[in-house]
Amino acid sequence: MYTPSGFDASNYVTTFNASFNLMLVVALAFIVFLTATMIYFVYRYNRKKHKKAEQIEGSTALEITWTIIPVLIALVMFYYGWAGYTPMNKAPKDALNVSSVGRMWSFTFMYENGKQSPDLVIPVNTPVNLKLTSLDVLHSLFIPEFRIKSDMIPGREKQMWFMSGKEGEYDIYCAEYCGLRHSYMSSFVRVLPKEEFDKWYKDSTVVAVDSTAGAKPGAPGQAIIKAQGCVACHSVDGSKLVGPSFMNLFGHEQTVLRNGQPVTVTADEQYIIKSIYDPNAEIVQGYPQGQMQSYKGMLTDDDIAKIIEYLKTLNGQ
Repeated sequence: MYTPSGFDASNYVTTFNASFNLMLVVALAFIVFLTATMIYFVYRYNRKKHKKAEQIEGSTALEITWTIIPVLIALVMFYYGWAGYTPMNKAPKDALNVSSVGRMWSFTFMYENGKQSPDLVIPVNTPVNLKLTSLDVLHSLFIPEFRIKSDMIPGREKQMWFMSGKEGEYDIYCAEYCGLRHSYMSSFVRVLPKEEFDKWYKDSTVVAVDSTAGAKPGAPGQAIIKAQGCVACHSVDGSKLVGPSFMNLFGHEQTVLRNGQPVTVTADEQYIIKSIYDPNAEIVQGYPQGQMQSYKGMLTDDDIAKIIEYLKTLNGQ
């Protein structure tokens, strides 16, 4: 069970408010000053009073003054802006750590107890530290409701944190064009009461079965496929996406390219395992190569067994 030590957000709020208020005061002061100066100049140098234009010499002292003062104001604003920005990259020590993995074209959220979810499930009023990585191309995790967005860069781990003070369900989008089905790369933040989250978090099921699935055969495998984002590239109704459909796949013959040569194979257990762990060794003819990443280390033998059971239920549909 995750038990935060009691995060106090007042210091962060105070810093943000101070930065915002300073910039607001400076902006208002400049608006008033510049507007008043403009009105004065319109009156003071009215054409009716100065019908003949005269050359006015500049003032070195005045130029130095209006250079130094804005520089000092900008430095003060930079300091407060930096003081407000720094906490955004440094999560509280008791934050809930969640690893977010982006791939074409789905998000997966992994918790410290090994639990995985296609949605980001968090407790209310608790800081959440997201560790962001990408397995293939550049993605960007964007949660509009919380005004946070950060790129997910292959080979590099980034972090961002936030806290929700309100229960509910909020959208997650990929804000960086990442290929053919970029617009389908979305998820949700589910903010739960702490008691409900603790119950979900303590559940030993690594990938929870959708409650709407009931006792449907293959439901655990279906949940794993959904959590890993497989349905972003593989349909279950026979339609053609980036990869071959799961419908009527298991036990049927497939023509694959092995070392550039077409070979006919049967989609049995070994074929499924190899396709998951070494997806580019044999590419189904007619589909692009290099689109799928290996899931070695991300799926267990038990997970794959459940996936195979689910694939069997899609035969004859």
